[in-house]
Amino acid sequence: MGSFIRFSDVSFWYSKEKEDNFQSAGSHVLSEISLDINKGEFLALVGPNGCGKSTLIRLINGLLLPSMGSVSVDGLDTDKRDHLSAIRRKIGMVFQNPDTQLFASVVEEDVAFGCENLCLPRTEIRERVDWALEQVGMEEYRNYPPHRLSGGQKQKVAIAGVLAMRPECIVLDEPTSMLDPGSKQEVLSAVRDLNTRHNITVIYVTHDMSETIYSSRIMAMARGKIVFEGNPEQLFADKESLRFTGLEAPPVHQLVNSLKEQGIRLPANINSLEELVDFICL
Repeated sequence: MGSFIRFSDVSFWYSKEKEDNFQSAGSHVLSEISLDINKGEFLALVGPNGCGKSTLIRLINGLLLPSMGSVSVDGLDTDKRDHLSAIRRKIGMVFQNPDTQLFASVVEEDVAFGCENLCLPRTEIRERVDWALEQVGMEEYRNYPPHRLSGGQKQKVAIAGVLAMRPECIVLDEPTSMLDPGSKQEVLSAVRDLNTRHNITVIYVTHDMSETIYSSRIMAMARGKIVFEGNPEQLFADKESLRFTGLEAPPVHQLVNSLKEQGIRLPANINSLEELVDFICL
């Protein structure tokens, strides 16, 4: 399985012109980032505020360009203007606040918007909209105005709008941070399903460590650098990396780690209190 997205010695800092709105000129937001993301991966990206997560993902589809180094998507360099259209068809972006991505009077019009911009035939647009709404479980809301939806439903419609474009990768920037617990689970379940059923590459930025447990790989960032890379269980057990990044393992993993330190042998794939209780009671 070859690399789909590649960062090669990437550094980024904001220019003098943007000093007033961002950080001081010359300060590195990202420093010498090198990483490969493979097709079909579910990569979770975590770290404290200001560590560079959002900047990193905006480099993927050319919203930002590296100050040094290079970023490529399926062999296409983001620094080449004639590559951007193809790159942005491969990479779909979902942001924190769904209201910034919804603007049509009814749901199905919102989902169809990107396809219409591609000048696709009406029959194909209809097929794509139907399919995308089905993938996120929002078919019955196709004629609803978006303002009548819950936060979780709005976010699923935003995801459907991206899906209708048939991207190979979806990048989600803290998509559940404004949602209640039930809506969070709905959105996370829809994202996991897209990854497992349709092999869509997922890059998932979050502050909620419990949302990372089903990722195939997790990266932790601090001060503009990647300071940990591995699977979620490895990070949850790595006290030094957690301390350095200011992160905490999910409560159930904190309990599992504590029991292991007391000599109790437990499997590595316990991700819920129910699973822990079931194992102990066997």
